[in-house]
Amino acid sequence: MTAVATPIRFDAARAGSDAECEARIVAARKRLGDRAVILGHHYQRAEVYRHAELTGDSLKLSRLAAQTEAEFIVFCGVHFMAEVADILSKPHQKAILPDLSAGCSMADMANLRAVERAWRELSEVLDPDETITPVTYINSAADLKAFCGEHGGIVCTSSNATLILEWAFGRREKVLFFPDQHLGRWTAHQMGVPLDQCAVWDFDEPMGGLTPEQIRAARVLLWKGHCSVHQMFQGSHIEQFRAKHPGGVVISHPECSFEVCAASDLVGSTEFILNAIHAAEPGSHWLVGTELNLVNRLAEEMRPRGVTVQFMSPMVCMCSTMARIDPQHLAWCLEQLADGHIVNQIVVPEAEAKSARLALDRMLAVS
Repeated sequence: MTAVATPIRFDAARAGSDAECEARIVAARKRLGDRAVILGHHYQRAEVYRHAELTGDSLKLSRLAAQTEAEFIVFCGVHFMAEVADILSKPHQKAILPDLSAGCSMADMANLRAVERAWRELSEVLDPDETITPVTYINSAADLKAFCGEHGGIVCTSSNATLILEWAFGRREKVLFFPDQHLGRWTAHQMGVPLDQCAVWDFDEPMGGLTPEQIRAARVLLWKGHCSVHQMFQGSHIEQFRAKHPGGVVISHPECSFEVCAASDLVGSTEFILNAIHAAEPGSHWLVGTELNLVNRLAEEMRPRGVTVQFMSPMVCMCSTMARIDPQHLAWCLEQLADGHIVNQIVVPEAEAKSARLALDRMLAVS
């Protein structure tokens, strides 16, 4: 059956219960066969995650999907992830996002207009194309990846950020890091860059709220962005845990604040956290500073082995935008594809994709 792009929209009134959607997802998936592959990000809710053939972080999933021959890459994640899948996939493959409202609050904190304005303002103090390497976290829109591609810059992930900053400093003396200030600050600190040489660029203020002297003195200009999930964790949460479990282990994602990272025993990417806890000794107790769905899944997996996994915050703290991918949207999306209707396809314009691919390729070559 030949699929045709269509403006069919999701009808919430006819969405059905989770139990009904479970059966519909299985049936539609069977009809699609090897024409589709379902990708599930680690932060997805269990009702969706269980249907994924490929699981992992955003970049890993896009690379794995591109190695398949599936016509449809159904990405249970957020918008920027589907964009990366479209950029890295084969020409015949189509990236599908079950719910187009699934975005990323961190990615939204940096947009092309604001970054281009920052570049112009920086040019009043120095020549940014000669002195600054733009580095965008993969949690960003495709047009920002394209900006980096066009200005000698690069993309990074939470697992390769150190390698990427080493590459960036090898080319130019300064780095503009966006959109997550915390990952940029922690990575620079781990590389020996003094904190007083890491200046926060406030995109709501002229010249980022910095003086020309502060701009010249800074080695890293950190975009004033953050992850709404990881900012919930606090140093006091770690103090309380250590008081109750002095032999426990604290592990955090580098999107957490500097205070939390500095107080943790281990800091690393989602894959790093997974690998560390999967290798944990029986009887060990872990406090984990990352998204709730992932921590709950780890807790269930490790309980039979006598490993206790505890969520860092006393408050419920999950990725609300990621949670918009629910069984109802996944069932509807798969049924439409099986019926020959392409819905919610994510397409990055060709020129933009070419420049973004340049920045991504630089990252892949470095890491």
